[in-house]
Amino acid sequence: MRGFRVRDEFDRHWLGWTLLVWACTVAWFLVQRQGNIYWLTLGDTDDNMRLMQVRALLAGQGWYDLRQYRMDPALGGFDIHWSRIVDLPIAGLILLLKPFLGAATAEKWACGIAPLLPLSITMAGLSLTVRRLVSPLAWPIALALLLFTCTATLPMYAPMRIDHHGWQLAALAMTVAGLCDPKGARGGAVVGLASAFSLSIGLELLPFCAMAGAILGLRWVWDAGERRRLIVYGLTLGGGSAIGFALFASNANQAMRCDALTPVWLSVLVAAGALLVALALANPGSRWLRLALAALAGGLIVAGFVHFFPQCLGRPEQVSDELYTTWLSNVREARPIYRHPRETAIPIAIVASLGLIGALLAVWHARRTPRRIGWAAVALFTTFAAAMLLWQLRAAPGAQLLALPGITAMIWLAVPWLLRRGPLWLRIGIALLVFAGVGIWASGAKMPWAAKSTARPGSDRVRQANIACTRTSQLRTLDAIPAATIFTHVDLGPRLIVVTHHNAVAGPYHRNGTAILDVHHAFTGPAAAFRAIAARHRAGYLLICPNMSETTVYRARNPQGFYAQLAKGQVPDWLETVPLADGSPYRLWKIRYDR
Repeated sequence: MRGFRVRDEFDRHWLGWTLLVWACTVAWFLVQRQGNIYWLTLGDTDDNMRLMQVRALLAGQGWYDLRQYRMDPALGGFDIHWSRIVDLPIAGLILLLKPFLGAATAEKWACGIAPLLPLSITMAGLSLTVRRLVSPLAWPIALALLLFTCTATLPMYAPMRIDHHGWQLAALAMTVAGLCDPKGARGGAVVGLASAFSLSIGLELLPFCAMAGAILGLRWVWDAGERRRLIVYGLTLGGGSAIGFALFASNANQAMRCDALTPVWLSVLVAAGALLVALALANPGSRWLRLALAALAGGLIVAGFVHFFPQCLGRPEQVSDELYTTWLSNVREARPIYRHPRETAIPIAIVASLGLIGALLAVWHARRTPRRIGWAAVALFTTFAAAMLLWQLRAAPGAQLLALPGITAMIWLAVPWLLRRGPLWLRIGIALLVFAGVGIWASGAKMPWAAKSTARPGSDRVRQANIACTRTSQLRTLDAIPAATIFTHVDLGPRLIVVTHHNAVAGPYHRNGTAILDVHHAFTGPAAAFRAIAARHRAGYLLICPNMSETTVYRARNPQGFYAQLAKGQVPDWLETVPLADGSPYRLWKIRYDR
């Protein structure tokens, strides 16, 4: 009788229990990361810039004005290609907490709590997918896998990770749930709205959204009964994207750019949605005719894109060859998985591989049941995500998330086969224990790949400098000098403007490309050329952080360049040393233009 009560409770109230797991995860994260919250430790440049965007909104900057005026203010600042969507929960939390905690503390806790909000949606979407495809009682296994094995996915929801990736992953989780929804219209609406929401935030998951649409198209080609699903998907994709553009596209994103939901991609999404609706309304009886029409529709979209938007056929960032060679091509997350250290690549590859194997096993196991179509969709999606890792590692969080239904199915099928008998609670308990161990194993604890790849000489010194140079307590010492524009490293710019009252020249954002190249030219070129570049940006001070990773690039490109001379102590007389506290990781000079 007890077994039936547990079964009924886990089945009927699965969402409540899922949210309880989420709440426990939130509590653990907030306690475990309270030091980061206290010191406002925003570890990524994008997180720092996101906070500056929220601050500007709360200070009265226009809804559609996403220009960052404290970055390169002499030239009017520069536009951020994001949207306001992800700013809203952070700003809302600040306003909610401010009367109780004060402005500064409210900001810290908002940055701690906000990334955990989309985790609830991700957990709900994952549980829903597993309930539909594996078993109504298998969702605890999927959640345990998410918490213990996803070394790339879970950090996207950690406190202080306030950039948009967590929200896009939440949309991806709901997309998968929609793909396997037995109710066609509801499933199509979920996939269409989730894709529109994700693309209104940013284009990072555009390949995943395109694959979801292709899978729905293939379902209709195979089964004309999927007509309603495809119609609703096309309407919600086009309509949702249009609403997202109208509500959230910044002034700068209303130009014909290729790096965000601009008129370029809005046209593509609306046209694609309209064509899918037209195909489904025609709904010819022949499977081969449906395939031919789907291929024709795809060809029309591609041909239209080539004809109307040729500027987007190359790099979507539309950066110069020099900027791509010297900066964008060296971004670590843009490299394929096999170009990363094994301690990073192997855990990701293990989860993705197990997910693919499990999904294929589940397709075979469900081949005579209605679930076979849903599993075929998930298997296609999982295969696509695993292949994306061979292109860029930034696909890793999505690939791991998509692997979880397949791994859950593998456990659910394998454990009863191993036990042969036993009550439900024992089966679930053993599965959780086994795959908690797998999670620790995949994360590298005491494994052969736990020993890091052979370190380059000085890598530990670089790592320590990266930490020290972005530390809040160190940066705050710079407020002892009057507010000014400080010429410093590109990667230090966003953190500088968050923690201090100073402005910076550049940040690692492709629309800031001219300023990025100016910083690179200033540090790698001759000393005599520096002042002209600094004067163009009206910089009052020069700040360097010796051994920060970016500085190794300067020295490698030109061992005789300006930065290399500064590192050797060869300081020109037009730089006036500004004393700093003992132990400071920085070197600071006032730039004298009158000498």
